[in-house]
Amino acid sequence: MNTVFLKNLGLVDFKCAWDTQEQLLQSIIKDKRRGNTTKNYLIFCQHPHVYTLGKSGNEKNLLLSQKELLKKNAQFYKINRGGDITYHGPGQLVVYPVFDLDNFFTDIHKYLRFLEEVVISVLLNYGLCGERVAGATGVWVFDKKSGVYKKICAMGVRASRWVTMHGLAFNVDVDLDYFNNIIPCGISNKGVTSLKKELKKEVSILEVEDFFRLSFEKIFNINLVSSVI
Repeated sequence: MNTVFLKNLGLVDFKCAWDTQEQLLQSIIKDKRRGNTTKNYLIFCQHPHVYTLGKSGNEKNLLLSQKELLKKNAQFYKINRGGDITYHGPGQLVVYPVFDLDNFFTDIHKYLRFLEEVVISVLLNYGLCGERVAGATGVWVFDKKSGVYKKICAMGVRASRWVTMHGLAFNVDVDLDYFNNIIPCGISNKGVTSLKKELKKEVSILEVEDFFRLSFEKIFNINLVSSVI
């Protein structure tokens, strides 16, 4: 069973969290090159308002000008993960696994399915059925009234020498209006939702974090240890 070091950064600037991931990824790769045992990390955090565009994304899916971004007190970054555009903000749990997949399995598609399974498992604790949609990585909730799938968790990852970074963004109690300023993940015929909206009540993000910890331990067969990075 792998030990994974867990760090909760709280509300942190996106660039700061990105730099932290890069540093951890490079330290793991350095150990791999030296033939040393590698560590695995799991980062929990939230971000101030920010839009991020994956390397294969289309900048036209951001529907705001630079001036409008400033007015909304939001940042914008082009980053080195897969996927298109997404939004991060307070009330959204962002999870960054910096895992050496040589310690697990060297299969990115399997890794993404495991991440989805973690989220689906978390949703079951709230009586919600999280679903996969063919050709669209992430976790969705089906709205019977509108007949539309709504994304509750977006995903986008990067891997170098089988070391992962970036990860998932789970909408707990986030301001969904910010998603109106983008075409989320470049998909225009589906919606976005949050745990609060689906349950129609307030949700504790601390409770959600606890469920994520338990689901990660079970699905990835790991032992999570709190750590200072």
